[in-house]
Amino acid sequence: METFELSRELIERLTELISKRKNSAIKKIIDGFHYADVAEIIDELDHDQAIYLIKLIDSDKTSDILTELDEDVREKILNTLSLKEIAGEIKEMDTDDAVDILDELTDERKEKVISLIKDEDLTENIRELLNYDEDSAGGLMAKELISVHENWSVEKCLREIRIQAKNITRVHSIYVTNRKNELTGRLSLKDLITSPSKSKISDIYIPKVDFVYVNDPGEEVAKVMSKYDLEAIPVVDDKKKLLGRITIDDIVDFIKEEAEEDYLLAAGISNDVEADDSIFELTKARLPWLILGLFGGLGSVFILESYEEIMLKPSLRALFFYTPLIAAMAGNVGVQSSAIVVQGLANDVIKGSIISRLFKEVSLTLLNGIILSIIVILFGLAINQPMDMSLTISASMICVIIVAALIGTSVPIILDRFGIDPAIATGPFITTGNDIIGIILFFYIAKVILVF
Repeated sequence: METFELSRELIERLTELISKRKNSAIKKIIDGFHYADVAEIIDELDHDQAIYLIKLIDSDKTSDILTELDEDVREKILNTLSLKEIAGEIKEMDTDDAVDILDELTDERKEKVISLIKDEDLTENIRELLNYDEDSAGGLMAKELISVHENWSVEKCLREIRIQAKNITRVHSIYVTNRKNELTGRLSLKDLITSPSKSKISDIYIPKVDFVYVNDPGEEVAKVMSKYDLEAIPVVDDKKKLLGRITIDDIVDFIKEEAEEDYLLAAGISNDVEADDSIFELTKARLPWLILGLFGGLGSVFILESYEEIMLKPSLRALFFYTPLIAAMAGNVGVQSSAIVVQGLANDVIKGSIISRLFKEVSLTLLNGIILSIIVILFGLAINQPMDMSLTISASMICVIIVAALIGTSVPIILDRFGIDPAIATGPFITTGNDIIGIILFFYIAKVILVF
């Protein structure tokens, strides 16, 4: 399959055809693309062009396209479509995608759209999914699945699968339930088609099946699916009744969104924003952390003022020139340590006591600190700097980066233990804290060694 590459020439060609209302030529181009590629094209068009193209494409394809669009673009398109048009698109989607679309509507429009859907089973399933937290297993699952009864014969099972499969885009797994609709296992397609038609499903199904509970967080679902290399996983309630299934594409989207949120938090941006958002939205997302950094900087100013007498002594004045170096090393080491810990927490590889983790980090940082300190001493020799000054800076650097590593390691772990997203520990939070502590330690150690 040839990889799709969005080009400026393609966008300009479609823009020209749309302006001239050359519908046949537009369809000829679009019909050759996957719906995800069409969504990528629409993301690059202006609002009117996007609406024109959406309404021109066949409805069986537009429902898939809507699920792939950038959220901001999709929201604008949905605001333009009529309630009847949205209901028509919803009917063509899997229930999990339908709920995602409905969640972007106001409560009033949402209810009106649902009321226009005549399929009672579909509306019941949609209303059920709307009740779950969007980042839980229930919020990620779809109701479409293949489920068979353990007491059925192979012959009846095949008939029922044909009926159920009509409403499912892809069959990942066949789940087995008992009379109470409790999940009891899974069925191998190979075992099903090679077994005698009179055989009972109870004799051939596999009782071992991985599953998640409906209120499990999305992060837990991602860990289970990743660990066992699953394409899909069933979702059950507290009584182990089968409710739905989560497929790999849904969990990949969830992981991507979580990674983007963590990246923004690490950069000191508190809300989910994009480059083309309004100035107000961008300011609201960035300002809180910038204020934190401002107060941290002001704190550093007061600390430096308390050592103002150093500036009056020519032999000690050079200490001030090393202040940015000490602050930078503290910030860098803290961010490195916290980034490793946050990644480990996300991948569920950080286990055991905090003490053992801190000991390992201190050992690593001590080794790095000694190497960096030797470089500082060699630099001092090269510029004929007094040895006591070089030793002061070296000793301060070792102490500062050890403390920074301890903070960068412990804070994310402690936040995680209290159920707070550890990603907020990185970026400005760690950097600002380590800058202040680094400067205090630097001048305190300098005062002890140089005696002033």
